[in-house]
Amino acid sequence: MLSKKKGSKKMGTKVIMREMAVVSKMFCSSSEVVLRVRTRPHVVGGGGFVVTDLHTHEVVFKVDGVVGKKDHITLTDAYQTPLLLIRRKGGIVEALSLDKQWRGYTSNYVGSQKLVFTLKDPKPGITNRPVRVSIEQNNNNFYCRNLQIRGYFPDRDCNIVDSSGNVIAQVEVIKEMKQMMEKKDVYQVVVKPGIDQALVVGIIAVLDYIQKGC
Repeated sequence: MLSKKKGSKKMGTKVIMREMAVVSKMFCSSSEVVLRVRTRPHVVGGGGFVVTDLHTHEVVFKVDGVVGKKDHITLTDAYQTPLLLIRRKGGIVEALSLDKQWRGYTSNYVGSQKLVFTLKDPKPGITNRPVRVSIEQNNNNFYCRNLQIRGYFPDRDCNIVDSSGNVIAQVEVIKEMKQMMEKKDVYQVVVKPGIDQALVVGIIAVLDYIQKGC
């Protein structure tokens, strides 16, 4: 469970979690969730990974590239229901920025897209600037709108932290695979209570795409 400093309020012996339902409230759990990620070999417009629940072994999310569209990623649930379309923002916006920008969108039932987060990846040569994520939704229930990536994702050793430095999700090597070459292709993500798992996986999808140099 999160402590008071990590976005919870303690009343007597009862702890009330603050939710951050960016994609959907249905992906926010009242308890900590451990997800296992298995990546697929990168191919043009493909690759991605499959995410399963560590305890039930059921597929929770799937991440894929978009065939024929470079720098486009899709996140779906186990039933292939679209959850996020993530694409890189190029053109003059990126040219004038110190960062490469990725934007995640949800779609409503008529296909209208809504921007929900922006990830900014510092351009090569820019030092001392972490990868940053901004939550774009105007929801007063969110206790935090700005996130950072701390650590080194290619080694599967990094955290997603809130603006106070509290860890909301942790990417880590699976202990029993530390001595195996497969450790970077199969790893786990620990998501804290109340945090949108779809958002976390969407962020990791961008980090994975960047790492592969797609």
